[in-house]
Amino acid sequence: MRSNHFLLNNSITALGQWLALALLIAVLTGTASALFLFSLDWATTTRVNHHWLIWLLPVAGFIVGWIYLLYGSAVEGGNNLVLDEIHHPHSIIRLRMAPLVFISTVISHLFGASVGREGTAVQMGASIADQFTRLFRLTPDSRRLVLMAGISAGFSSVFGTPLAGAIFGLAGMGFVAVFAGAANTPVASTLMAIELFGSETGIYAALACAVAWLISGYTGIYRSQRVACPKHGFVPENIKLADIPHFLAANTRKQD
Repeated sequence: MRSNHFLLNNSITALGQWLALALLIAVLTGTASALFLFSLDWATTTRVNHHWLIWLLPVAGFIVGWIYLLYGSAVEGGNNLVLDEIHHPHSIIRLRMAPLVFISTVISHLFGASVGREGTAVQMGASIADQFTRLFRLTPDSRRLVLMAGISAGFSSVFGTPLAGAIFGLAGMGFVAVFAGAANTPVASTLMAIELFGSETGIYAALACAVAWLISGYTGIYRSQRVACPKHGFVPENIKLADIPHFLAANTRKQD
């Protein structure tokens, strides 16, 4: 399917093509994310049951670095590479990014390193989706949409947040705003936006992150976080996010 034929003049046909492609990207990325999450659970359980593994963390770090040195030089840019390819398309992201970041993240968790899941989700989704660029010979604009679909699929499948994932994949500003709300880190996310996209984005990033943080309420991807200051309504200070639903339910029963 050639790039000049992929999006046909018939809008209904074009919509059907994009829906089919989005579904395929979602299935492949979701499957990879499911395997990733199962692997993380195994790694975490194994580490908790074998505390001595933490002493091998330097060795694990060396092995991961050695693997990237041998096989990952073209994809070591990670999330920055994905963002660069969205805004300034240069070359197709190699599929090896997905297994490399998958394996390195699982190894890191197994030996006690503090690494997140969002970067892995973004890189797996983008690298899987970008393979369709070569297959269908997509134009740069179509490729940009495919990459954003892959990023959204990766983020939403790893965190179980489809709407947030859709916003996450739209733009860099959406990325920092979603992270501010999901991780309850508006200040850190604002600074990250300034570092990534320049100081001129500071005011807009701060507004987006603050609104996202307020709207997200007492939820988040880190359930052990504690409330330092109430956003709205009354909840006790220093309460865990995971305990808030039980607190609110108990208050409701008292009022009834």
